[in-house]
Parts: sequence; structure tokens; C-alpha cells
Amino acid sequence: MNLGLAFDPLVSLPLLIAAGAVAGVVALLLIFARTRGAWLRTLALALAVLALANPSLTREEREPLPTVVAVVVDKSTSQQFGDRTQMTEAARAELEKRLDKLKEQGAEIRFIDAGAGAGEVDGTRLFTALSAGLADVPPERVAGAIFLTDGRVHDIPATMAALGFHAPVHAIISGHEGERDRRVALTSTPRFGIVGQRQTIGYRVEDEGAPAGARVPVTVRRDGAVVARPVVTAGQPAEIDVEITHAGANIVEIEAAGLDGELTPVNNRAAVSIDGVRDKLRVLLVSGEPNVGERTWRNLLKSDANVDLVHFTILRPPEKQDGTPINELSLIAFPTRELFQQKIKDFDLIIFDRYAQTGVLPMIYFDNIVRYVEEGGALLVAAGADYTSEGSVFNTPLESILPAGPTGNLTEEPFRAKLTSAGERHPVTRALPGSQNDPPSWARFFRVIDSRGVRGTSVMDGPNKEPILLLDRIGQGRVALLLSDQFWLWARGFEGGGPYIDLLRRLSHWLMKEPELEEERLSMVARGPDIVVERQTMGDSVPPVVITTPTGATRTLDLTAAEPGLFRATFPADTLGLWRAANGDLTALVNVGPLNPREFAEVTSTTQTLRAPLAETGGGVWRMADLAGGVPRVVAVRSSDRFAGEDWLGLSMREVSVVRGLGLFPLFAGLSGLLILMAGIAAAWAREGR
Repeated sequence: MNLGLAFDPLVSLPLLIAAGAVAGVVALLLIFARTRGAWLRTLALALAVLALANPSLTREEREPLPTVVAVVVDKSTSQQFGDRTQMTEAARAELEKRLDKLKEQGAEIRFIDAGAGAGEVDGTRLFTALSAGLADVPPERVAGAIFLTDGRVHDIPATMAALGFHAPVHAIISGHEGERDRRVALTSTPRFGIVGQRQTIGYRVEDEGAPAGARVPVTVRRDGAVVARPVVTAGQPAEIDVEITHAGANIVEIEAAGLDGELTPVNNRAAVSIDGVRDKLRVLLVSGEPNVGERTWRNLLKSDANVDLVHFTILRPPEKQDGTPINELSLIAFPTRELFQQKIKDFDLIIFDRYAQTGVLPMIYFDNIVRYVEEGGALLVAAGADYTSEGSVFNTPLESILPAGPTGNLTEEPFRAKLTSAGERHPVTRALPGSQNDPPSWARFFRVIDSRGVRGTSVMDGPNKEPILLLDRIGQGRVALLLSDQFWLWARGFEGGGPYIDLLRRLSHWLMKEPELEEERLSMVARGPDIVVERQTMGDSVPPVVITTPTGATRTLDLTAAEPGLFRATFPADTLGLWRAANGDLTALVNVGPLNPREFAEVTSTTQTLRAPLAETGGGVWRMADLAGGVPRVVAVRSSDRFAGEDWLGLSMREVSVVRGLGLFPLFAGLSGLLILMAGIAAAWAREGR
């Protein structure tokens, strides 16, 4: 209980001051005039002024509040290297025992974990965690803070005044003196690259705790495959040229050989993701006699700004003789030699749209097309009645690469095309809009070319299970065969049309080897706080995926069927860095967070980073390995400016309380005030009357 005196004037403060001044002047005149009873009159005036001030006796009921001590435990990735985790946990347990003595003195101990998980920011942020953990504590209640960390902290404020409290902050450092480590740092990383061209990546191998200038073997991988093995000098900048082989993410890893006795090999590897962009997809479209489906192909290919289309329609075969003078013809000569011999390899895709051999292309050029496909090119044959004629392209050297030959017959009846069991899994036709219905909600076709000798993969069929769309791989290239000339009905909206844009675009991009349309593919992508793993396959099941974390640990992950031919799993991305997935011969990579995480940039423990900033608060820095029990003695300091010694740390104990009750007794209220005033006046009157 605390007693005090409080004032609540009955008049405004200026009037009270004026009344006091008048009373003071009158009292001085009485005293200097030596008037009888002057002192008693002065007392009476003082009591009158005091009554106007309305004094009250106060009684406070106070409850003491505990002093708060914060212990911030670094749980960041760098704390997992070496024996730091074990050292930190042992130090935490010992520190908790020593802080128990402060609880008996009314202290509150708060343990705050910081840096666990990948989070939304890069680096170890202990001061941010400290501020968040003490957000509900008034500054005058904070006795101090203790960090259990490896010393690599990335949010040290410019001045300790930014903490918002005046109390010592200490650090107890895990790890050992003289640690060694090697890391790869990226210095220049292109974000985009043209497919087929090369991009330059700048990097540097840095050794910490080891002599500079060592010759270091480096392995460079693109999408998991080794592309170069240079030898560089540690500490010196280096560059590597890497070819961009496909559209989408090209993950390039640069890994340096290990350093003897180094702390961890995790940061010996750095990765950069370069988005491959195709300059132009060059497509050669050769149409036979004009037909209603020709415009469908042309419009589809011309609508894609990334496609450079070369289109020829055979309107006048060489043998046609109608007497028209050559100089009166406005037709462009078909540059067969230039297209099919000199520049054939410049094209990403060749399409024959209902083309029948009429002598325009010599047989040797079809041989060139076969070699073009076997060496990695793509061929699409959109067949019609021409495929059953004597001039069919099947009756050329293309017979060796086409996935089916004609029987010579046509099936002409209304039917709805549908996906085969393989088509339900194949990325070209999987989940094609309308295919989920039975029969599919597509417009009917009225003709299909009967085929024989079918090979490859049939993804769409018609009546009597006659294949409509066949896909095949020939050597390093790909071939597709459309055995119905009715797809233009979908484009015209007949009976509601069909997904011709989706189908034909997927088909053309599969032929041009877009990675997303590979039948057997493993992919990883970071989505928010999670990583999504997807496995495309033509099989009914897939084995578990082996996940390698950025720290080198491995785990297995079971995938569940999301769609036919597509298996998926999601897991939390709890560590920054490069994640790897492996499933048989397939691998996938994804980088979570920045390309050079701060957690892996400098991993050796240090006492120097925090020493100067914490000294501003009066705190100290110690190594766990140098202290008995891993922590210094804890001392409660109440009246000293020194908070750290060789083997002890001090905490500023505070005496803070909160008012729970308040009592007031007005001195001049009611009868008591009247009696006091009358007593003063009576004493002055009695003295004057003598």
C-alpha cells in the first residue's frame, strides 16, 4: 500500500494562482507591519487557499509485475550443420535451469524459436523474432534477452535503440573456432535464353578458413545431365556458357569439389533457372488440292505468334499442260530443292495436309524427310482420301516411318471419335474438353481411312476401333498420323464443334518436343509454402519418388492418381535452396527462395558479427564450447551498468507494478474542511482579541 497526496482544484488554475498571490501579498503586509496575530492570519489565508486547491489523501493498492527475460533460439538451416543443433539444445536446457532461480525473484522467462522453416524471407532474423515475442511487454519490464545462435544473423538493426527497450542483449554462440567451408556464389545469372543459343553464367568458388588460390574442379549440370567439368581458382571469378536446349525452365547446377574438413557440402552447389524461349517455331505446311480443312490448319498455325509458317498449296502439278503461257501464270514456283534439301533442318515441323504424290517432290526428297525425322525432326501427315490413292505418301520412302498404312478402303458413316485407354493417359489428349462424357460431347465425323500395320500409340479411334490419331517416335524424331479429314467440322462449329484448337495445338507442340507434353515426365514446382511433384506416365502406377532436400537429406514420397496418366503429391517446402526429385531415370529440380540463400552463403560460426552491436546494450558474446555447461552464469543485476563478464551474464531486474485499487480522502470536503477553516479563523480572531 502506498500513501500520497493529490489535488483537484475547485477553481481554474489561473484563479487559484491569483488567490495564492493575493493571499501571499496580504500575509507579507501583515508580517512586515508587525500586526498582532499576523502569523495566525497568514495560516488562515493559507488554509483558505489550500481549501480551494481541494487536497486529498490517496491510498494505492499495487501489484508487482514480473520482469521478462527473452531467450531466442536460432532454428535456422545453418544451425543444422555439424553438431550445432546438439550444442544448442544442451545449452538451452542448462540455461533454463539457471534461469529458474530468477523465477523465484518474480521473473518471467520466454523461449522464442526463430528461423524454423523456409519462411517468406531469406536469412536468420533473430531481432525480428525478439521484437515479435516481446510485442505485448512494456519496455520497462524487459530485463534482457539471450540469443542461442551460430552468430550468422541477418537482421541486425543499425542502432540498438531500435529495439525499443533499454536492457542487455547477450549471445551464446554454437559451433567451433576455425571452421572451414567452401561455397559456390553466383555473380551473374541470366533469366531468359533463346532455345538453341548459349547463355553465360558467372560464378565464384570461395573458401573460408582455408588458403586462397586453390585449384578447384567444378561440375556443371543442366537438368541433371553433366555438360562441363572446368577447373577454376578459388576466390577468382569464372564463367560458363550453357546451351538452352528446351522451352521452359532450364535448371543449371554448378557444383564445386569438396574441401577437406569443411563444415558442409550443401553450399558447394548453386543453381540458376533460365527460362528457355523459342525464337520462332518454323513450320512447313504442304497442302494438296484445295480442301475445306486447309484453312483450319492455316488459321491455327497463324494464330500462334511464336510460329513462323511457310505454306504451299499444290495447285498445278508439273505434268499439267493446258497451253497457258508461263509468263501469264501468277503462281509461285515450289522451291523444292531449297526446302527439302538445303533448309530442311531449319524447320521444327513438316505437315503434309492431304497431299498426294504428283511428281512435284522427287523420291530423293522423301528420303531427306526420313533422315530429317530420324535425326530429331517432326512430321505430321493429315490424311484424307488421298492416302488410299496410288499417289499416297505411304507409297514413298515415308512408308518406313509412318505408323500405319492404308488398306485402300474408307469407312463412311456418322460416328463420334473417342479417346482410347492410351489416349486418356497421353498428355496430347488427356482431359481433352468433352472427353469425360460417354460418348464424348463432340461433333460427329463421317469418314475415317481404314489402316493396317498399325504401330506406335493410338490415342483416338472411331468405328470398329479404327485409329484416327496415331503417334510414334522414330529415332530421335516424332511422327503423327491423322486418319480422318473431318476435323474441320469441329472448327466450323458443326453440332457444337469440338476441341480442335486444344487437340491440334497440343499435337503440334508434342511433335516439337515441348517438355510439358512428354509421356514420361517428372516435374516439381513451388506453389506458395508447398512443393508440388507431378509424374506423367502411360503406365497404371508409379513407384515412390525420392526427394533430396537442400541439406542433402533424402525421403520417399508416394504419389496419388490425380487424373489418368497423372500422379501428384504435395509437401511443405521447409528449407530454402535446391530440391531434387528422382523417379527411375527421371529427375526434376526446383529452387525454393533466392538463388543464393543467405543461410548457405556463410555457414561458419562467428562471434564477431554480434559483438559490437550487443556491446551497445551492455551485453556480451560467448562460445558454448568455451564454457562449462555451454552457458555462462546468470546474475540478477539491480543497480549496475555492467551486465557481462568472462563467465557470467547479467540481467537488469526491474521493479514494476500495476495499480489495482485507489482510495481518496478529501481533506477540505464536508465537515472536516469546515472545521479546519473555522479553527484557523478562530485562532486568528482569539489572538487579535487579547
